Amino acid sequence: MAEKKEMEVVKGLDLERYMGRWYEIASFPSRFQPKNGVDTRATYTLNPDGTVHVLNETWNNGKRGHIEGSAYKADPKSDEAKLKVKFYVPPFLPIIPVTGDYWVLYIDPEYQHALIGQPSRSYLWILSRTAHMEEETYKQLVDKAVEEGYDISKLHKTTQNDTPPESNTATEDTKGIWWFKSLFGK
Repeated sequence: MAEKKEMEVVKGLDLERYMGRWYEIASFPSRFQPKNGVDTRATYTLNPDGTVHVLNETWNNGKRGHIEGSAYKADPKSDEAKLKVKFYVPPFLPIIPVTGDYWVLYIDPEYQHALIGQPSRSYLWILSRTAHMEEETYKQLVDKAVEEGYDISKLHKTTQNDTPPESNTATEDTKGIWWFKSLFGK
């Protein structure tokens, strides 16, 4: 099998412009997210020390599941958008640090759409500033993922409602049941 080329990542990412809310338009299924989660989104906030606070939220049967973590540049001297993200799991009993790669493979000039991957190509996310994305834009991001060596047959579109729920009005999944279920492939 031919060796896959090194993925191209964004250079000179403006971290401040990247902050804020991003909606998950599509992703590879992950054991860190419920299989039938909807309205999945991430909110990034720049910390005073230059790291990024990460809040990932998803809704499952009307209940909000979330996990918080932090992101930081893998190599502070590099201009490549290669970040590390650290979460503590399970979310309701944060004792085990889990660190992963978060590589920005594409971002449009207006910072409205992004393609996120990582070196093993096991995870892929298509993100948007809005809950819905034009089909043409979606296709361009999928094509970019194929160019970077991703098997897009695993790509799953995320259901996003027209009026995304507010975090503070949702019933909390305080037990993290989805996390256990996903761990055992349910």
